[in-house]
Amino acid sequence: MSRALSWRSAGQTAQGKRRTHNEDAFLDCPQRGCWAVADGMGGHTAGHVASQRVVSSLAALSGEGGLDQRVKAIRGSLRGLDSQLQPADGLSGIMGSTVVVLVLEHDRAACIWAGDSRCYLWRGQRLYQLSRDHSLQQHLMDKQHLSPELAQAHPGAKALTRAIGARQPLSLEVLELGVHAGDVFLLCSDGLYQGLSHSALGSAMSAGTPRQVVDRLFSDVLRGPAPDDLTAVVVQS
Repeated sequence: MSRALSWRSAGQTAQGKRRTHNEDAFLDCPQRGCWAVADGMGGHTAGHVASQRVVSSLAALSGEGGLDQRVKAIRGSLRGLDSQLQPADGLSGIMGSTVVVLVLEHDRAACIWAGDSRCYLWRGQRLYQLSRDHSLQQHLMDKQHLSPELAQAHPGAKALTRAIGARQPLSLEVLELGVHAGDVFLLCSDGLYQGLSHSALGSAMSAGTPRQVVDRLFSDVLRGPAPDDLTAVVVQS
């Protein structure tokens, strides 16, 4: 029996105040130890369809096997979907999405992602960002050693360097780690974390049950401008 069965979770999504429809989607499946957040690429063709297809493809997986086998199945499923979403020759429209997935098996965890949706870990009263954004802003910080402020000021800072359905073959990043008792994970779209400071995210993560944490996160973000769609999934032992 998977240790993931002992984990509790809650998820929520909401339309941004400047959006006409919600392009985010999420998967909350504690019985199989799998959770995900997908954010359709804003301004592109049918971003909400792409994010829903990402979540549907993950929900269709059996969840059988150990962590290594499950990660392989997830990567295969997302790569297959990426091929389906690639624009045909002569067409300019892009139907794409970010994705971040968390898989738990006994005392092991894996985070799989492409794009700028994030995975955080709350452990020992400290908040760690496990995923690293696939964005031009992060590229400028890594390769040109720009400060976060200068990189963020670049006109194309929010452009994604990886996504499902983008014009290049999908390259997924995977991080594996050990799980400790009391760990709390947060998967979220950029509309959520951009509305809160790192310290505010950390404060919310200690708010109680997964549902209470999610409610606190949404309450904090929606007090502000909240221009983008926001989604959060919280997983707690």
